Amino acid sequence: QLQLVESGGGSVQPGGTLRLSCAASGFTLANSAIGWLRQAPGKEREGVSCISTRGGYTNYADSVKGRSTISRDNTKNTVYLQMNNLKPEDTAVYYCAAGTYCSGYTPYPTSAWGQGTQVTVAS
Repeated sequence: QLQLVESGGGSVQPGGTLRLSCAASGFTLANSAIGWLRQAPGKEREGVSCISTRGGYTNYADSVKGRSTISRDNTKNTVYLQMNNLKPEDTAVYYCAAGTYCSGYTPYPTSAWGQGTQVTVAS
């Protein structure tokens, strides 16, 4: 069974940092493009960032560009999203997803999803 597990979310003050992790089980993450998406209360899910299978291609939504870095360690079967200078509008549940390639900020076609990790930015 293909499964992704996110971790690293939490509550931080504006300007703070978090590093989200996405670990895979049941499959080799190195064979998949991985994306991070988020869903804020009352809003649709939106793509945030995506990284290709070997990490040579990365893409960021304008809302996080310059503040976030996506990376992967295929030896650990894990993808990371480092988020700096967090803003209240970054508050959302963050999901990682696996796919064959990055289509914009989203992996496509999506083959696996995680359960999400909550990020709350408030003073």
